[in-house]
Amino acid sequence: MNASLQFDTDALTRYLTAHVPGFHGPLSVEKFPGGQSNPTFLLNAQSGRYVLRRQPPGALLKSAHAVDREFRVISALGRTAVPVARAYHLCEDRDVMGSLFYVMSYEDGRIFWNPALPDVPVDKRGAIYDALLDTMAALHDVDIDEAGLSDYGRPGNYFARQIDIWSKQYRAAQTDILEAMESLIEWLPAHCPVEAGKPSLVHGDFRIDNLIFTHDAPQVRAVLDWELSTLGNPLADIAYFCMCLRLPPGSHIAGLAGLNRRTLGVPDEASIVERYCARRGMPSIENWNFYLAFSFFRLAAIAQGVKKRALGGNASNEKARQVGEMAGALARMATDLI
Repeated sequence: MNASLQFDTDALTRYLTAHVPGFHGPLSVEKFPGGQSNPTFLLNAQSGRYVLRRQPPGALLKSAHAVDREFRVISALGRTAVPVARAYHLCEDRDVMGSLFYVMSYEDGRIFWNPALPDVPVDKRGAIYDALLDTMAALHDVDIDEAGLSDYGRPGNYFARQIDIWSKQYRAAQTDILEAMESLIEWLPAHCPVEAGKPSLVHGDFRIDNLIFTHDAPQVRAVLDWELSTLGNPLADIAYFCMCLRLPPGSHIAGLAGLNRRTLGVPDEASIVERYCARRGMPSIENWNFYLAFSFFRLAAIAQGVKKRALGGNASNEKARQVGEMAGALARMATDLI
C-alpha cells in the first residue's frame, strides 16, 4: 500500500466500535486494487466485512473527492428500487485517519472488469447488459423529491455547467498543452443542446465494472462509486457507458473497440441506446455525437487530474501515471467525433 494511504488501524477500530452499531474488532485492512480517485478498503472485522472509502491525502481540487456526497446519495437510494450498499457511517473528523471517510456494507457478488464478459457463456451475456440497462433506467426514474435529493445539484443546463466545471478542473490540473483539449474547450460550449424538463439523478461513472452482480443470476446487487453523481441530464450516463465501450480492450477502462460484438454475444451501441430509450419511454436521442464527445472530454479531464496527483505523490493507485497519460488520446477521440 502507498505509504501516504496508511493509517492507524487500532484508532480506526476504536472509532468504528463507537460509531457503527454492532461493529467490533479485531480489524484487518486490505486496499482494493482498483480506483484512481477515492481509495477504497476492505475491512475484515470479527463482526463481519465492511467497505471504507476515504478521500486521498494531500491537497485536493475544489469539489473533488466528495465522499460525503457519496454517503448522502447511497443513504437516500437505500429507500428506492436502485440497488446500493447499505450506508453505515460518515466520519467528518479528519483526525481519525487524515481525511473524510465513510463505511458501507460489503456486497458479495461478481464484478465484470471486462465488458466482453469472457467468464459468462455467450448466450447469457445479453442478459447481463439488459440488467445493467434496467438498473440505469431505474436510477434515472428515481423521484428526486421523494428521495430527498431535490437539492443534490444545481439548476440550469447540465451539460453547460459540466463543461465549465471540467474545463476548470482540467486547467487546475494541466501539466502541458493538449491541442485536442483546447479545441474541445472551445467547441463544446458552442454546441451544447438546449435542455428542458426536470433533472434526473445522474451517476456520472456508470460502467460495467462499477456494478456488482449476484453470483447466480443476471441481476445487479449494487451500484458502486457515486463520487461524480449529481442532478442533471440522464443522457450523460448512457453516453458515458457507450463511450467506455468504445475504448480499446487493453485500456485502464476496458472497452470493446475492434471486437465483433455479435460474435461476443453483447449488444452493439445502437441496440444499447434503443433498449435504454424503450425502457424509459423516450424517442431516439438527437445530437448523439455531442454527448459522446462530452464524455471523452470529461474522462480526459479526469485522467489529467489523476496525472497531476501522481506527479504530486497523492495518487491512490500505482498505475496512476499510466492512467494520466490517457488524457491526450481521449481528447483526440472526442475531436474525431466533432
